[in-house]
Parts: sequence; structure tokens; C-alpha cells
Amino acid sequence: MTLSASLARLDVDDSIQLEQEGSILTLWLNRPESRNAMSLNMVNAIQQVFAHISDDASVRAVILRGKGGHFCAGGDIKDMAALRAEAANAGSLQPYVDFNRRFGAMIEYVDQAPQTVVVVLEGAILGGGFGLACVSDIAISRNDAQFGLPETGLGILPAQIAPFVVKRIGLTQARRLALLGLRFNGEAALTYGVVHQVAQDDAELEQQLAETIQLIKRAAPLASRATKALLHRTLNEPLTVLLDDAAQQFAQAVGGAEGQEGTMAFIQKRLPNWT
Repeated sequence: MTLSASLARLDVDDSIQLEQEGSILTLWLNRPESRNAMSLNMVNAIQQVFAHISDDASVRAVILRGKGGHFCAGGDIKDMAALRAEAANAGSLQPYVDFNRRFGAMIEYVDQAPQTVVVVLEGAILGGGFGLACVSDIAISRNDAQFGLPETGLGILPAQIAPFVVKRIGLTQARRLALLGLRFNGEAALTYGVVHQVAQDDAELEQQLAETIQLIKRAAPLASRATKALLHRTLNEPLTVLLDDAAQQFAQAVGGAEGQEGTMAFIQKRLPNWT
């Protein structure tokens, strides 16, 4: 798989790996020795990639997954130890604040990405990994994956991911899972609404991913980006203003190149040209 010229020029830390096949970019979390625990370098690298592709309409989807059979086991304890020394030297808690907020900034980039974001969940999906799952558009999980919010058992808070977890599964379930630090598998994650599909083995997982990618390619690129942005706005804007603006966007789409091509493809019983 060859990266586009633009992505190939991107100098990212080796805590992640990028693969590209046409309009589909796969971002691998690449710290298998630590179950892909998130270091500060990894956080910065993920944000760098999403910032780089934010205006790139040629990238239609980003697949997030982890090397070594795990998605992400949360934050890196080694980084926390280094922060403790830094905070002691500074006589301030600010290093902790900066580190934690940096993760929140990264997860916002993933959440607001115009591309369709798919997570493939295996092994450990804990803490920050759980947060990443909660900002995906499509989540596909192994049935034996292990999810959880272990922070309170460690004497800390799920500070940056809490709002995204609540948006994903609702306040009632978020309170129970976070306050009890419960662990649960992919089947339970499906029930809670964390994931959308569950696979029984690796072959089924890859099949579900391939089918999802094909469905993404069937959707018009610009319409998909506009739809995702519109869905985000429904949580924050007055309804009348939102619907007025949505009507304008609808009219532009109908009269635009994608709308005309989509209509003709339907009439002619063929696939549209963007597939």
C-alpha cells in the first residue's frame, strides 16, 4: 500500500503506522509491547495525521486499529512517571494538566474529522482507547475484546473522555461503567451502544471491515462530509436555524455534481462514478 505524496511527506512518530489504499487510510497504533498504550508521542502523532488530512477530500475514511492483537490499553504509565518527576521539579501540577488536555485535543480532532472514522477493536480497549472508540462513526469489535474505564480504580479520572462517553452511551450507563470500573466484552459493548457490530473471529472481523469500506465507497464523498458535520451540529444549535441551513445545503447538493450523478446512476441502474 502506497501513501499519497502528501501523506508520505508527513514525518510522524513510529508509535503509529500509516497505510493507504486509494481513498482509505489505515492508522495503526504501533506499540504492541505495551498493548498500544498511548504515549505523548502517539497522541501528538494521531493529532498530526488528522490535522493534516482535515481538508483532504481524497481521503474518505480512516480506519483506526492496533498492532499485536490489542487496540489500546489506555495511557502509558511510563509517561505518567516522567510527568511526576517533571511536576515535582516544577513545583506545579501544570505538567499533568498539559498532558491530559493534549489527549483531549487529539480526541476532538478524531471526533470532528470530516472523514468517516472506523475503529477495529480487539484485545484491550481501556481508558483512552475506550474514548477513541466512542468518537468513531463505525465501531467493529471482536466478541472477546475487553472494554473498560479503569481510571477510578487507579485513583484518577476519565477526565478528557467523559463527555464523549456520555454522548455515545448516555449518562446513566456512563455513570455505572465509570464509577464501578467495570470490564465487559464485545457483546456487552454492542448492548451498551459502544460498538455497532461484533465478530466471532478474525475472519469475520476482516469481512465486516471490508463490507463497511465498500459501503463507505458507495456514499458520495462530499455528501458524506457534509452529513457528518450536520449531525454534529444537531447537538449544539437551535433547531429552526439548523433546519433552515440544512435546506440550503440540500438544495446545493441536489443541484451539484454529486446530486446529478447520483440521480442519473439511480435512473440508469448503475453505480455512481465515485464508487
